[in-house]
Amino acid sequence: MKAQIKPRINLENRTPLQDVIPLETPFIVFIDPSSSCNFQCTFCPTGDRDLIKGTGRFQGVMNFDLYRKLIDDLASFPQSIKVLRLYKDGEPLLNKRLPDMIAYAKRSGHVPYVDTTTNGALIDPSRMGPLIEAGLDKVNISVYGMRPEQYTAFTKTEFDFDQFVTNVRWLYEHKGSCEIVIKIPGELITEAERQKFFDTFGDYCDRIFVENFAPCWPQFDVEDRLGVKITQGIYQQPITPTDTCPYIFYAMSINADGLASACFVDWGRRLIVGDGRKQSLREIWNSPEFNELRLAHLEGKRKQNPVCSQCGQLSHCRPDNIDAYREQLIPKVKDHLAARS
Repeated sequence: MKAQIKPRINLENRTPLQDVIPLETPFIVFIDPSSSCNFQCTFCPTGDRDLIKGTGRFQGVMNFDLYRKLIDDLASFPQSIKVLRLYKDGEPLLNKRLPDMIAYAKRSGHVPYVDTTTNGALIDPSRMGPLIEAGLDKVNISVYGMRPEQYTAFTKTEFDFDQFVTNVRWLYEHKGSCEIVIKIPGELITEAERQKFFDTFGDYCDRIFVENFAPCWPQFDVEDRLGVKITQGIYQQPITPTDTCPYIFYAMSINADGLASACFVDWGRRLIVGDGRKQSLREIWNSPEFNELRLAHLEGKRKQNPVCSQCGQLSHCRPDNIDAYREQLIPKVKDHLAARS
């Protein structure tokens, strides 16, 4: 097998956040090309269309003029971001201008690395060829079964699995310098199918991994909807609760309509910290709403927040833990805010 058995995120050689907080420039900016999805997956809030409709959340693709404004905003930060993540709630490939989005970011001089995540249903040559040509650095492909009937049951969508495999192989053969990562939830497959997963895709990607489901979405019970008990973290690591979200200190998220969320798991738009249509990204990064949330976490008040208190991302998924450094970080953050006022 050519691929490394390795999670999609890099767990090694990470920057110690306690040494760099507060950041003048975020490491990662999420921009959602599409808040809609062609799948209706059981584990995902976006898959429950009645639920999403009840939130009043915008469902559609990001306007390209808005996107260009957001990328241009990056010039105001004192340093370059590290990663532009072109995904959040929906299926990015539903946005037909995704190649233009990648190309514009790479030409800007403010974005050294672009990645995205897809359910794989649309990764045919006509769509993926332009993404590779535009300069996409990495694509994470989610697999939701090893048989068509598994896909139908889980995603409520008819799926041509054989054509999907063919498309993955084409992509790998034409990927250039783009990294191909393929993952599957272990709860969906048998032990025999686990081996079939490696046999089918192991020679046609750079990384491959069997993940676990995670109760990452606040106010959305994944275990109840899936009918499973989650006993490990998403990357097969132990479940370790934490009181402080590290993401809000190094990442920000822009939804498909331009509203800014403090967190990329804010599916219900309950952690809005700004509006990218009216404010610059730097203004949002330093906004009172964002900073109040950061301080609340450092002061041990995460569980007082109705959204953050129910987030399983922190116990099951997060690679960083700054709990032990809160006392030393509080004065740093307060001094930073005072200097800016």
